[in-house]
Amino acid sequence: MESSMGSGSIRRAAGALFRGVVSGPQAPAGTFTDVPTTSAVHPTAVASAAVPAARRGAVTARSVLTRTGAALAGTAVLLPPLLLAAPAAHADEKPKDGKDGQHAPKAPAPPAGMSKVGGGLLGRSGTQVQLKPGAPKLPEDLTARSWIVSDAESGKVLAAHNAHWQLPPASTLKMLFADTVMPKFPKTQKYTVKPADLAGMGVGSSLVGIKENLSYTVHDLWLGVFLRSGNDAVHTLSAMNGGTAKTVQEMQKQAEALNAADTHVVTPDGYDAPGQVSSAYDLSLFARAGLQNADFREYCSTVSTQFPGEVKDGKRGSFGIQNTNRLLSGDYDLKPYPGIAGVKNGSTTNAGSTFTGVAQRGERKLLVTVMNPEKKEHNEVYKETAKLFDWGFAAADKVEPVGRLVGPKSEEGDARAGGAKLDGDKARAGMQDTSGSSGGVWTALAITGGALVVLGGLALAVHRRWPLPELMRRRGGKH
Repeated sequence: MESSMGSGSIRRAAGALFRGVVSGPQAPAGTFTDVPTTSAVHPTAVASAAVPAARRGAVTARSVLTRTGAALAGTAVLLPPLLLAAPAAHADEKPKDGKDGQHAPKAPAPPAGMSKVGGGLLGRSGTQVQLKPGAPKLPEDLTARSWIVSDAESGKVLAAHNAHWQLPPASTLKMLFADTVMPKFPKTQKYTVKPADLAGMGVGSSLVGIKENLSYTVHDLWLGVFLRSGNDAVHTLSAMNGGTAKTVQEMQKQAEALNAADTHVVTPDGYDAPGQVSSAYDLSLFARAGLQNADFREYCSTVSTQFPGEVKDGKRGSFGIQNTNRLLSGDYDLKPYPGIAGVKNGSTTNAGSTFTGVAQRGERKLLVTVMNPEKKEHNEVYKETAKLFDWGFAAADKVEPVGRLVGPKSEEGDARAGGAKLDGDKARAGMQDTSGSSGGVWTALAITGGALVVLGGLALAVHRRWPLPELMRRRGGKH
């Protein structure tokens, strides 16, 4: 199936726009494999255990102008789905030759029994989809260990593959960090970074370039988290929140409150750690919860901006940063995905590449999460995500849902208790009748020059409709 990303070329850029970014052989070794690291690492920020050196991906320079595309949600009803099971996408591939003529080890298989939160079918291994007559087939060349396609507003799951497989999440876990910490601090609050705040980051962590003894606004820090996946920004916000240990505990409680039963949190930033896992299903829950926060929508949809730099000659400088979400910012081998509006990417040695994205086409908004493609092509996680977006937009009205994204415990109670009954649940969350509803419930959003401007505000409950920015990009021009 052809992807709608297109095949145009976007040149890689280096120089003044990304001052302080290290790429190539000089970059420090680390577990984050495709997010550039900065050279400004305080000695206390380096962990004692080294991990294998990893490839750094270059970044591209683009200026953007985005504005809002409003959408209306229709009445969503989950019908009892049927099962169309398929083997894992990599099952028929022959193992590639390894070193010294040895065969590479086989990819791990999903567990026989997985969580049934959201519906019994989602707890089964393999691909779950129920196609109606005339529905397009799923792409045949998907290699991710786990993926899920869902309607972002109604929560209906259109198709899934090992949706509840507990896997390392990498920096997509930062969505849960944002769900937990973002509501606590106003974006205008300023904080002066202490040396101890940057301690404990793993070797090779992705960084935005925060300097000790300088002050940053909360707005700056969240842009560093979302655009550059900056672990230095995560640790600074964690310090503001009472420390890393406290933040991890609160993240775990937040995951439980969101009925994300597959998730175990060890680090706030997604850095590889024993026992740290999540799932495509849970990551979709984190994104869906976060997207109902206007600030979260701003940060995850911003393509590029200026970040505060060092003080020279009594003046505070700045440098350009760009979002490492390649479906948002583009790269030399792919264009930005039409209608993309976030959310978060990640890549580590153990997790491989992971990504959760949200996109809008017409009145439809879809969430797609992809975890660890076996095919190790450049930008493969984004390419497989784009194929699933294409399929989801084409198939949304031509499939029976195989489950749903559940609401938080505050609305639905503990979803683990009745997970097997949710296949035919017509229920509570996201099934609202929108007849006669007013377009006035939509918040007007705009993004100009990489900074999102909120023109109006509305407190939105889970499963309510919310706006996504419609990304419009300038071809050249000044940031």
